[in-house]
Amino acid sequence: MLVRKKVVAMETPDPPVEKAERTEMPEPPVAKLLPVTTPEREPARPRPRAAPTRRKSVQVTRPVRNIGETLVEDGKLTVAEVQQVWDLHQRHGMRFGEAALQLDLVTRDDVRRALAKQHDFCYLEPGESGVGREIVAAYDPYHQRVEEFRVLRTQLLTRWLGAATRHRTLAIVSAGPTEGRSYITANLAVVFAQLGHRTLLVDADMRCSRQHCLFGLSDRLGLSAVLSGRCDLDAARPIPGMNGLWVLPAGPFPPNPQELLSRKAFAALLQRAEANFDVVLVDTPPARACADAQTVAFRAGAALMLVRKDRTRVREASEVIRELRDSRVNIIGTVINAF
Repeated sequence: MLVRKKVVAMETPDPPVEKAERTEMPEPPVAKLLPVTTPEREPARPRPRAAPTRRKSVQVTRPVRNIGETLVEDGKLTVAEVQQVWDLHQRHGMRFGEAALQLDLVTRDDVRRALAKQHDFCYLEPGESGVGREIVAAYDPYHQRVEEFRVLRTQLLTRWLGAATRHRTLAIVSAGPTEGRSYITANLAVVFAQLGHRTLLVDADMRCSRQHCLFGLSDRLGLSAVLSGRCDLDAARPIPGMNGLWVLPAGPFPPNPQELLSRKAFAALLQRAEANFDVVLVDTPPARACADAQTVAFRAGAALMLVRKDRTRVREASEVIRELRDSRVNIIGTVINAF
């Protein structure tokens, strides 16, 4: 895949507040208030009572578990086996994971998953989630294809998300069907979440939605229900095991998707999403089949154009790009799906 340029917390007790004579001073918002003295022979004036401040809990970082504790917690090693690995680790000065592998007590995947937990890098094990295997970034973060998604993520961070813009919504657009929009959008959302960004994936393809299938979600409530006033942004569902990733399915197929997307409610939804998430990615229907994609891209303000090798016609892709530019949509770049 190539990208072209134009494209717990524990709450500690609050420190005691010093009390002046007959007057209780509340804790100041930043630092401890120094005692106030009055000049001699001058009658003490009543001190103005400061506005109450909200007490803030001190965030204490949880101690990071070592790899041995993580492997025991995952049921990959026993306490006795950890001691064996530790002895080999001490004798030969090798890493703990390498020692465990040499003793044939764990697999390389076991070590990788333990290291991922240590570094707060979430990915799933086959069979533990309803997320489809097509979301390769969720299951095999060391795959070459996932590395290409990371390259795309980096370019988006520098050319779009890092730019001087207040918009954090990006529409994924292509000219025709079966060009990989849902696949690209889903995997891109996962790698943004793995980076630590609160990410919302919105399925705006209310004609042939796929994201609820890819992530194993119910489509009983979704975008169509939000835009028709039957629910709110809380219809977006968090993906278990993928910290920081939420998906808003398309919902039941409406008879008027173009009209729903053209309402002010859709623009208001994106505004609320940008206020609550770091990244908002929007899947769209084929741009040449209907006007939905152009409407979504206009509301988002930015679009990523997708073309597929040996499938997308250059003329059709050029027409979509021209139409988006005429709508003053910022075309971040073009992605070639080579699969």
